[in-house]
Amino acid sequence: MPAVRLETKRVEKPWGRETLWAGFDPVPAGGAPVGEIWFQHPDGRDTDLLVKYLFTSQKLSIQVHPDDAQAQARGYPRGKSEAWVILAAEPDATIAIGTKEPMTADELRAASLDGSIDDDMVWHKVKKDDFYYSAAGTVHAIGPGLTLVEVQQNVDLTYRLYDYGSDRELHLDDGVAVSDAVPYVPPYTPAPITDDRIMMADSPKFVLERWSCTGEGTLRSDGRPIWLTPLAGEGMIDGEPFLAGGVWMADGDTKLTLGAGTDLLVLYTGPGANPTIWG
Repeated sequence: MPAVRLETKRVEKPWGRETLWAGFDPVPAGGAPVGEIWFQHPDGRDTDLLVKYLFTSQKLSIQVHPDDAQAQARGYPRGKSEAWVILAAEPDATIAIGTKEPMTADELRAASLDGSIDDDMVWHKVKKDDFYYSAAGTVHAIGPGLTLVEVQQNVDLTYRLYDYGSDRELHLDDGVAVSDAVPYVPPYTPAPITDDRIMMADSPKFVLERWSCTGEGTLRSDGRPIWLTPLAGEGMIDGEPFLAGGVWMADGDTKLTLGAGTDLLVLYTGPGANPTIWG
């Protein structure tokens, strides 16, 4: 079955931008800023995973996502663990992930109500190519001046704890209930698989690899669909151009040619790496 190019969905956000990223047209003059671009299957199927680009000009809310059991108890298909690959960062751009000290539910609620949660978070200065894995339950926020790719379990379910005085709804009861408000310890450290493949995360929810491979080969599924996100370089996939700004999903053996300068994110459900994915 040939690889399918996923359809893009532009999501307007007050914290978004007019100028986006290579491969994407800018926002038309007078248009609302775009904060996210989602990539969805053209037949509308509910896929397990979702790839997004994010473009930030303001701080996003301090927020948290539930795990599978917590989300399913509310009628959603799955929870939301996610990871971020930083593509570009303005000077002093930051991401908040985890709290400085463990916080009880009462402490987290009080800090969210009075805004001191902003100071209780650990704000990490970030740069191009940094990587963060945020498991469900992790309290986090994304700062301004960032372009990043987010890979996640496919569910639109966010509990906002604090939003800097905006009029958007907060979800304190649900958010506090699912939060693991503790200092962040990275659960995965990117490590080489081969000279031109890096394992970014092998988690129970998804596996993320980053490739700089070149040449012609066959992408082989082991029964799990594969999401392909080219960040740079040029190539061909099943005879069609393969360029940054698109995301493809492959369900079976797929002919793939990767040219010089390839920078490619490869994503599939976890856990466990696919040992025969490329060759």
